[in-house]
Order: sequence, then structure tokens, then C-alpha cells
Amino acid sequence: MSGLRPVTVITGASAGIGTALARVFARHGHELALVARREDRLRALADEIAATGLLKPLVIAADLAAPGAAEQIGKALAAQGVEPQFIVNNAGFGLIGFAGARDRDEVLAMIDVNARALTELSLAFIDSLTRHHGGLLNVGSLAGFLPGPGMAVYYATKNYVLSFSEALRSELKSRGVRVTVLCPGPVPTEFAERAGISGGLSPRPLTQSAERVAELGYRGLIRGQRTVVPGIVNRLVASVAPRVPRRLLLGLIASHQRRRRSAQGT
Repeated sequence: MSGLRPVTVITGASAGIGTALARVFARHGHELALVARREDRLRALADEIAATGLLKPLVIAADLAAPGAAEQIGKALAAQGVEPQFIVNNAGFGLIGFAGARDRDEVLAMIDVNARALTELSLAFIDSLTRHHGGLLNVGSLAGFLPGPGMAVYYATKNYVLSFSEALRSELKSRGVRVTVLCPGPVPTEFAERAGISGGLSPRPLTQSAERVAELGYRGLIRGQRTVVPGIVNRLVASVAPRVPRRLLLGLIASHQRRRRSAQGT
């Protein structure tokens, strides 16, 4: 035993699904370590949680696009006498537009956050997850089940999250470590603005609230589910997509993204 007390680490906790996940885990009695770039928002969330009588979360300001983020987080946790029992890899963002037309550094930063940092954090603390019979909740997307012309790199990163998480679950099962991948459809958060999408994300039947997504993700992790896709219509899409001819899917999604760009005048 390490002697360090267990915490739940949540990345991207400063907004959207990450904030909702922090509230859900806190309500269920988890001590939290909140991670994001925007320290002021993390501190406001920590104060909000503490004001309800729950244990005040730790705050770690970190840029997951920068190399060595997992080491930085590990040192910050150890300095507070804690180590991960659960890690929620929620941080991520998307970019609309043709991959070849986007700023190259911005595209690579998206890969760093969505895939590299998630992988690094998933692997860096396996021993402590094992000690505390914990696990990983990796936030993917319904996009992970689909090809993504018009958002090619974002869709690819989410396909990676899905594939990596399901395989890692199999590898860590014998150690008693749960791995769940949460794959929401459209959620009304800052995601659309950051991605450069105006006028909403997608048709209403696909949309779920951040709070609903967070609650279902938490339940799925605790129950040891492999994959959680919130919403009946979204689950139908995820189930049917592999059976649809790839050429047809590519055409449908390319057409959808063209309408988005046309609505924005791009």
C-alpha cells in the first residue's frame, strides 16, 4: 500500500460535461482533483462543491496539450498526499473544416489533447488504480463510430478513444481495473463554439444534456460497462453504423458538414 488517499481525477473539468461529471462524482462521495487550463473556473467549481457540504476538490491547472502533463499531474497529486482511484479523461475539443485547410499546429494540438494525453493518463497510474480497485472513464463520442469528412481529425481521435478504451479494458480486467468509454452525441456545451460551429450541433433527437450524459457515464463506470452511449437514437446510430455501406456513410456525413459550413458562410 502506498499510504496515499484515493481521489478521482477529472480532466477538462472547467466546463460542459467535465463540470457535470465533477458534480456527479462529488455527490457520490468521491474526493476530486479537477484538472484544466482555466484555474479560475476550477476554483469556482471547487468552491461550489464545498459549499454543499462536500469535500472541497483539489485544483490542478495544467495544459494537456503540453508534453509531460501526466507527470505534472502526478507530482501535484503526490504533493497533496493523494493518488488516483479513478481517472476521468474528459478533456478534448473538435475543429470543423477540411483537415488540410486548418492550421496545422491547432490540428496537432487536438490530437495531443484528445488522444495522446488521454493515453498518457490512462497508462500512467495503473498501479494506483489497481490498488484502489478503481478505473478509467474515457470520454469519446458518437463520432467514434463514424467516418468524419469535414471534421476528419476529430472523428479519427474519437475512433481511437473508442478502440483504445475497449482494448485496454480487456488488458486490465485481470487486475480488477474498470475501463468504460462514454460516447455521447451532441451536447449543448462550449464544444460547438470551440469547434467553429454556429447554429447548433445536430438534430434534437440526438441531443442530450451534459448532466444526463455525466450521470449515465458515472453509472456505467461503477457498473463496469464497456461502452455507454446516452440516448436511444444515439445508441441506434452506433449500432446501425457498422452495417451501413461506408461509401453511403461518408456521403451522408460530408453532406451534413457541408450544410454546417454553408450556414456559417465558410
